[in-house]
Amino acid sequence: MITATKFSVHKTNKSRLAETNFDALEFGKTVSDHMLSADYRKGAWTTPQLIPYGPIVLSPTALSLHYGQTVFEGMKAFRTNDGSISIFRIEKHYQRLSKSLERMSMPALPFELFSEGLQQLIHLDAAWVPKKEGHSLYLRPFVFASNEERFGVHESDDYRFLIITGPVGPYYSKTLKLKVEDHFIRAAHGGTGFAKCGGNYGGAFYPTKLARQQGFDQVIWTDGTKDLNIEESGMMNILFVINNILVTPPLSDTILDGITRDSYLTLAADLGYKIEERKIGVKELTQAFENKTIQEAFGSGTAAVAAPIGSISMMGKEYLLPPVPQNGFMIRAKHMLEAIRTGNAPDTHRWNTLIKI
Repeated sequence: MITATKFSVHKTNKSRLAETNFDALEFGKTVSDHMLSADYRKGAWTTPQLIPYGPIVLSPTALSLHYGQTVFEGMKAFRTNDGSISIFRIEKHYQRLSKSLERMSMPALPFELFSEGLQQLIHLDAAWVPKKEGHSLYLRPFVFASNEERFGVHESDDYRFLIITGPVGPYYSKTLKLKVEDHFIRAAHGGTGFAKCGGNYGGAFYPTKLARQQGFDQVIWTDGTKDLNIEESGMMNILFVINNILVTPPLSDTILDGITRDSYLTLAADLGYKIEERKIGVKELTQAFENKTIQEAFGSGTAAVAAPIGSISMMGKEYLLPPVPQNGFMIRAKHMLEAIRTGNAPDTHRWNTLIKI
């Protein structure tokens, strides 16, 4: 266990808290006062530091800039009804980060450094955790190849672990208009699709830009086969309710193991829904629309939580989804998740890590 005495703490001389309008938060634009930093040198992690948020010094030969050794996580902390702060599913996020680091040939991060680092940083910046319903403190832990003094093609010897945070409001405020992408693919078997690494996101920008130019909000990624099996929705996992069955593509090395997705599957079981983690292709999805058996479709992710899908265009034809019912799965499960994370419902699955303030 890493205690506060094992952290080097340097507090900011001037907080930006008073300058922040918590009623008009733009996602990802506001950053809290402090960040955590630790370096990996000569085969070991250095003492973590809590320091004022600000620019970092990076050598032009840092291999993250050349060969993409960089991975990250997206997490959230919530203000609970008793004034405490809960961090949602630390262990699951750590497991995913560890898999990403291994795939990118980067050093393992000790769980104590990850978990205690988050808790110490959030405790220091507790005033940044919003109190408003539907708001949270977004957490961004990330690791990257840092100040290597050579730029040949090889894995780095030096890495940096940082955690930054910032208050956020709801990510999506409207239903999404999507198209099934039938040319570009997000990931291939044997690649890095399951890892939360920077290249996966950078490679998705161009197809997404083209889709937006056509009037869509995002794309639905497929596996690129003739069946066009659905994989993800933009940067989110995707779930459908068809004939009262919750259907979602199965995890593989091309699909990110979403923590919110996993949470919804757990809650679906609690609610008595039948769950099918299986392939679903464009042909079956088209038939579900034509037979009017599709009831819901939504994206899930840390940022969005649940993003309702209003229409899906496949092979040049647009299919509309019915309005999201108040007693439908997405809304019920989203409210359950919110209640658990804010202490308004029992945390029976032990997902929350509580920080007493």
